[in-house]
Order: sequence, then structure tokens, then C-alpha cells
Amino acid sequence: MKKQVVAAGFVLVSFMLPLKASAVTFSNFYVFGDSLSDTGNIFNLTQNLGGLPPSPPYFDGRFSNNKIWVDYLGENLNLTPTPFTNLGLPPYNTTTLNQSINFAIGGANSGSGNAVVPNPRLLGVLEQVGLFTQPFLATNQLLDPNALYAVWGGGNDYLFGGSNTTNQTVQNLSTAVDFLASSGAKNIMVFNLPDLGKTPFALANQKSQFFTDLTIDHNNKLAASLNLFTSNIPDINLINVDVFSLFNQVVNNPGEFGFTNVTSPCVVGPLTNIISVCSSDQQNNFLFFDGLHPTSNAHRLIADAALSAISAKSVPESSAAWGLLGLGVLGVTGAIKRKQKAFNSANLVLAAQSSRTTVES
Repeated sequence: MKKQVVAAGFVLVSFMLPLKASAVTFSNFYVFGDSLSDTGNIFNLTQNLGGLPPSPPYFDGRFSNNKIWVDYLGENLNLTPTPFTNLGLPPYNTTTLNQSINFAIGGANSGSGNAVVPNPRLLGVLEQVGLFTQPFLATNQLLDPNALYAVWGGGNDYLFGGSNTTNQTVQNLSTAVDFLASSGAKNIMVFNLPDLGKTPFALANQKSQFFTDLTIDHNNKLAASLNLFTSNIPDINLINVDVFSLFNQVVNNPGEFGFTNVTSPCVVGPLTNIISVCSSDQQNNFLFFDGLHPTSNAHRLIADAALSAISAKSVPESSAAWGLLGLGVLGVTGAIKRKQKAFNSANLVLAAQSSRTTVES
């Protein structure tokens, strides 16, 4: 019997509606993730390799042909996250971080390091959260409870990191959410994974079922983990975005979403040796710009889904104070403080020193 994703806690909403003005007002917008959310960080950190992904055909350091979901959602919220690499090297202080910032790095693992450029100074998702929260913890300050915090990762663990089990990846993402909540974040948006088995990369490598099974297991466990947060922390506004269901809708009914090709990439070849690119007037007819990354039109749908998920939730009233949460789920209050000490400035100086040039093809 074909496996079905439970995705408990992830609500499938309508993806056919265009972005509309949101009544929700956030003070800032922070993003933690990998190439699906990166708006220029890995490009800035790989200048010794010429800047990856190459622009053109990629757009302005993004892994797509134009804007990505961070841009579209940010425009709707009137908040534009600045790539953290534009702020200079860490360590940062709480004043520096008091603005919308994108910490996502292409190739990031869910925990530490990078799956495709093996340099420990290229931070994984959990490390990105540590980089952000450490100055607040060090000065006994809380994160802005009125900001929006987005967490999306895990795909690189399976596609490039060699992981064939999901427990550690889900734990890393859950701990990232835990760090944010325990440090004062109230509005936390979490994305599940699209079906990695339906990517051109998986299809070309004849590993479609393998990656589909991993995706389903990942999403089920992530949803179960996030349900524990909502059950144990009544004040948290956990916003779940069901990208898995969205992509399945698009793949099964491409014409309804304006796509004519949902199996082939527009760009062929590795980032350092691109062989061919479809014409500019055809690019947004493709679901995938390259073997793994969506086109800008697909990213707009992801932003639609995120906005719908935000609108579906009742955002708590703003508060001047947000107490540290004692999260019994993971017993993290003490653990977070111990782990955060590991994010010292020496380990957070970012530089792309690796000479490897194979990055998410």
C-alpha cells in the first residue's frame, strides 16, 4: 500500500489565490535555512570561487531565476531581510541584530556545517539560530516577541549529507525552534519538505522512491514534534507551512498553476559548469529551475502558502515582555545555555575557504 503522509499539524490551504495584503503586522522578519531560503549569503561567502550560484543564469545570488519566497513574503509584510553576510563578520550585538535578517546559507545541514561545501564555518540551520540568539542570551535579553521567525531545512541532510534516517535531522530542526522559543520568539513559521523524490535530481539518479520515503518520514516526525510544542506551550504561535502538499498539487495538476514542465530542470549541469539554460521566456513554465530548486513562479506559490498559513493563525497580541519558556518537551532551558556557549565568536567567523566547487547542482 502506498504510504500516505500524515503531516499532523500542517494545514493544507488554498494555493490558487494570489498574495494579498496581510492584516498581520510583524516588527521584523528573520529567516534560517538553506538554499531554498538563501538570498545571497553563500554567494557572498564563495567569492573566492567566483560566487555561487553564478549570476546569471541564477538571479542575484539566489538559487532560482528570480525572486524567492523570502522576497515575495517580505514584500507583502513590508519587511525585507538583509543577508547576514552584508552585516560584516560576527560576533554581532543585539543592536546590530535589531532588523530583519536572513541567515540561510545554500548547502546548510539541518544541524552544523554544510553538506556540499565541507567547511565548518559555513553554518548549518541550528548554528544559524545559535549565531542569532547568542548575543541575546549573553546579555540576558529576550528576542523580539513581535517578530516573525522562519525555519526551513533538512533536504541537504538527505540529498548530499548521506543521511538515510530522519531522527537526527528532525531533532536538529526541533531544537532550532526550541532555541528560538526559549529565547523569546513567539511567532515561529516552520516549513516541511517538498517531495524530494519528485525532483529532477532524484529522478535522474533513479532514487525517487528512496527520497520520497525519507521525505514522508521526515514530515511526519517533524509534524509530531511540532505538535508537542503547541500542546505544551499555549502562547506560542507556531505557523506550519505544508510545502509537501503544495508541490504534490502542482505536480499532479501543473496546468492549473501555470506550469508545462514539472519533471525537467531549466538549467542543466553543475553550478561550476552549466551546460544549457532554457530561454528566459520559458523559465517560469518550469517547476524546477535546476535539479533541485524551484523557479520564481513556484517560489511565489510557496510565499502564497506561507501567507495563507499566517492568516489562518490568530497572532497573539503584542507584548512588551516574553518570559523564558521552560520547555519540558526537550528539557532545554539548561541545555540551551550550555549549547549556546559553544557558539563562541571564534567558531562563528564565516569564510568560504574550501576549494571544492560542487554546490547543489
